[in-house]
Amino acid sequence: MKKSSKKGDTPAGAARAGATQPHGQIASKLKALYRAVEQEPVPQHFVDLLHRLDEAEGQKTKRQARE
Repeated sequence: MKKSSKKGDTPAGAARAGATQPHGQIASKLKALYRAVEQEPVPQHFVDLLHRLDEAEGQKTKRQARE
């Protein structure tokens, strides 16, 4: 049974569904964009920086262990 307060009104919930539809479209487009970005390879200079950071942290740990 559909609720309606006046003749010609939309059923309860239909107005909410229409109001959220643009949000749903935006959300699905953002998800698609994020999925595409996730599939991109990591730039080599970021990989190099991460390796340098790992090395620096390893050296710091060794120095602290000696002290």
